[in-house]
Amino acid sequence: MFQFVLAALLQLSLGLLVEAAPVTAQGTSWQGPTGGGVVGFIVLVLDIIAWVEIVKSNRPPLNKVIWCLVVFLFPIVGMLIYYLFSNRAAHNDSGYEAIPS
Repeated sequence: MFQFVLAALLQLSLGLLVEAAPVTAQGTSWQGPTGGGVVGFIVLVLDIIAWVEIVKSNRPPLNKVIWCLVVFLFPIVGMLIYYLFSNRAAHNDSGYEAIPS
């Protein structure tokens, strides 16, 4: 099951990387704004931070996959939902202990 989900995500991400040449009609592009630029880059960086935090957490694997899919499919809303409602403090396992003084 996990391999199927991973293969589907890989196929989807590779499909998104392929960019078709814009079709022009009468000298104007048919494509509107695509959400790139500085705001798009900031959203991408925050999504990657969220994915790393999800993968490094001590959640069950199915919950990790679900959270990653939510953040992947809905980049802005999913990231906000994750940061607001995921109870990150309870699932954060840094693995470090304070040295007693």
